[in-house]
Amino acid sequence: MEWYWTLTVLLGSILVMMAIGFPVGIAFLAVNIVAAMIYFGGNGPILTQLELGIGTLADNAFGSMANFALVPIPMFLLMGELFFHTGLANRMFSGVERLMGRVPARLSYVTVAGGTAFATLSGSSMGSTALLGTLMVPEMSRRGYKNVLSIGPILGTGGIAMLIPPSALAVLLGTLAELDIGALLIAGVVPGLLLAAMYAVLIYGITRLDPDAAPAYPVDIAPWTERAIILLRDVLPMVSVVIAVILLIMVGWATPSEAAAFGCLGVLVLAIAFRSLTLTAIWKSLEGATRVTVVALLIIFGSATFSKTLAFSGGSAGLITWVTGFDISPMVMLGVMFLILLLLGMFMDQLSMMLLTVPIFFPLAQSFGFDMIWFAVIVLLAMEISFTTPPFGLLLFVMQGVAPPGTKFTDICLAALPFMGCAMLLVLLIVVFPEIATWLPSVSRP
Repeated sequence: MEWYWTLTVLLGSILVMMAIGFPVGIAFLAVNIVAAMIYFGGNGPILTQLELGIGTLADNAFGSMANFALVPIPMFLLMGELFFHTGLANRMFSGVERLMGRVPARLSYVTVAGGTAFATLSGSSMGSTALLGTLMVPEMSRRGYKNVLSIGPILGTGGIAMLIPPSALAVLLGTLAELDIGALLIAGVVPGLLLAAMYAVLIYGITRLDPDAAPAYPVDIAPWTERAIILLRDVLPMVSVVIAVILLIMVGWATPSEAAAFGCLGVLVLAIAFRSLTLTAIWKSLEGATRVTVVALLIIFGSATFSKTLAFSGGSAGLITWVTGFDISPMVMLGVMFLILLLLGMFMDQLSMMLLTVPIFFPLAQSFGFDMIWFAVIVLLAMEISFTTPPFGLLLFVMQGVAPPGTKFTDICLAALPFMGCAMLLVLLIVVFPEIATWLPSVSRP
């Protein structure tokens, strides 16, 4: 079978199964089993082909899953779950709000600042959006904030979870693409902070153009001594955990797995210090982290054989040869892959997108001479933007579920657009100035 028919049958079968309601992991597993029978099962009886095919599938999959580089995923997830269920997240948000004083649109800035910190600790875009939507939107709506300054910042900061470490999705992407996990985690720091700063500038610009977007209201100003106490007690301890995790990886004192374990320990120590660590919080944290970890491992299980099947069948090599045979500039190809990710994000979650695109996109990117870490950061940004792309971005539906009654879906979509524009601008800046993503990894961990 020609490579293009192989690629069409494999991808088409997966998409059809997903369209009729099969979970993405089951769809990939079923197609992988059939493909393994055909390509790895030989020409014997059907049962022999099935046995050989499943044996090859298991060997490839379990070899990929027994990878020490995957350890940060459950650890980062547990870290975020503990941060949320122990109440440390609420304590940090309340502290940031008290520190803002009478700044116009202060709650929007609190959302960006607190949301960025929580996103880094949780590593979950949907979890961050759900928490911020529940905590902040009702209060901002009561204060008369327009949707662009109440819902918009939440949708924007939810995506930062993919960039700033600790990011479980960055670890998963690096594992699937066989990249340096530590370098990829560090590469997201500058783009993530830059994106948060762009959101703050956007909020300032909106309030200058439309003061009614965030009406002023009386605020009790805490004295400077109380602000110092709030900063030292409620904000810095939580932020210091993130900074410590990043520095441990940067200076090479710990692997990403060891840094993730340190982060979990740090959150546990803080929860004990604030007397908020309960058996219920521990159980809920373990349950939440386990649920997402199992899904991630199922994704890896399917991806391992899917990549090898594409390679063995000639699908990957044929596609790369075909694409590189055209007189297409690398930037045009980058734009095509970026648009495909945006389109897929309207219908799929990030894990499904990774499973479908990594085996194809990263070999293509390598053939065009892209820096793999730089390309991976752009892929993460594309996935972030696709999460809020109307009309089917998943974060839009999460926000719809936690928004105050009467909030229209169209209003949520319109509120997301300016913040999507900031993320698109950041992608353009990274393309023009690759050092935004590559400088920090190059100066750390020689």
